[in-house]
Amino acid sequence: MSDFEPRIVGFLCNWCSYAGADLAGVSRFQYPTNIRSIRVMCSTRVSPHLLLEVFKAGADGVMVGGCHIGDCHYITGNYYTEKRIMLTKELLRLAGIEPDRLRLEWISASEGERCANVVADFVKKVRELGPSPIPRDSRLALRLDAATEAAKVFRLRLLSGKEIKLTGEGNAYGEKVDPERFGNILRNAAQEEFQRNLILELTKCSALSVKEMAKETGEATDATLERVVALRSKNLLALSVVEGMTPKYKAIIVGGV
Repeated sequence: MSDFEPRIVGFLCNWCSYAGADLAGVSRFQYPTNIRSIRVMCSTRVSPHLLLEVFKAGADGVMVGGCHIGDCHYITGNYYTEKRIMLTKELLRLAGIEPDRLRLEWISASEGERCANVVADFVKKVRELGPSPIPRDSRLALRLDAATEAAKVFRLRLLSGKEIKLTGEGNAYGEKVDPERFGNILRNAAQEEFQRNLILELTKCSALSVKEMAKETGEATDATLERVVALRSKNLLALSVVEGMTPKYKAIIVGGV
């Protein structure tokens, strides 16, 4: 696929990485023109669900650029960016999309040449991965929808914003959480929310039994049943029909008929 030219969207912080890209242009450092840059005041303003929406819109790759750790103009903004990118990569993996299509880089305003090299390297990587499979694969598109909805869940937004405090300062009792343990907690929470939202996406158009849901999600039937019970308790899933002895469920669409 030698003629493939990746479409890449870059979110660059105003104070460092965008200024670095500007310096690269002024200094005439050569780099591929595949990237379309969007200036944001801070890299932490780019939330996980927004990044996933960009992939849904057809981007082959997404790059987020911010200030180096310790140099953020908003003190700790880029610390939170790092955690949000980790969460987004996990959701991409769960959806079946290569996490390497998303890249985070720290680039200062004086690193014009490095900015050009980073962009060139990322374009090369995405070119190796090939075009985004999402437009051609309805199953992947549906799973990405589930990942996007999961990213909006308050539980995940809260967890990704609490890691620094809980692993560094500790909780109300002064107890610190081991970073590796917290990472496992976040990954498990991401998987739970992804699977719940995948069930909702699967049942928006047609009613499914627990066994049918389990087959589509790849989870055990008993685990799927637990998710169905949880979704029903939140009035997100309803019994639609009983075929023989098998109940089938359908997502409750707010504002729907």
